[in-house]
Amino acid sequence: MKRGDHLLSSAGLSALQDTIPESHMFLRTVTTAATLLAMGVTASLAQDPIEERQQIMKDNGQAMRVLVPMARGQADYDAEAALAAFVSIRDDAARFGELFPEGTETGGDTRAKPEIWTDREGFDAAVAAFVEDAEAAVAAAPADLDAFRPVFGAMAENCGDCHEVYQVPEN
Repeated sequence: MKRGDHLLSSAGLSALQDTIPESHMFLRTVTTAATLLAMGVTASLAQDPIEERQQIMKDNGQAMRVLVPMARGQADYDAEAALAAFVSIRDDAARFGELFPEGTETGGDTRAKPEIWTDREGFDAAVAAFVEDAEAAVAAAPADLDAFRPVFGAMAENCGDCHEVYQVPEN
């Protein structure tokens, strides 16, 4: 193995090792190191998981402010607005479970209950059920209120159940 080949291997680029002339070894090593450094810097610039999950909750709250009045008959049913809200919730739900890593139990004014980490299997199951219901709501693309209410009800129920078990109530 030539000097610097371990960098290519660790970056998943081992197939390139034999195609680069020996005279370019230094350039290859520097370029690979710079790429890996940039990847690390980008990863470290990712948003804080607590902030990100709080933003997702705010976004879902906005979507629910569209959906709930329609479900209650307090607003006319708008299939396009309902589908857009379902899509927003589904997209956020798909990432939600990964935003509760170990070490984020406290800080950032989190309202996450310790049960998320002490009952991780239950929490993951609750998130999976919510994701499934959000995906079903999007797939249903309800055209009218009668089609909307059951898919919304299932999703909203999972949402509420999860909050009850895994989120500290607001003061």
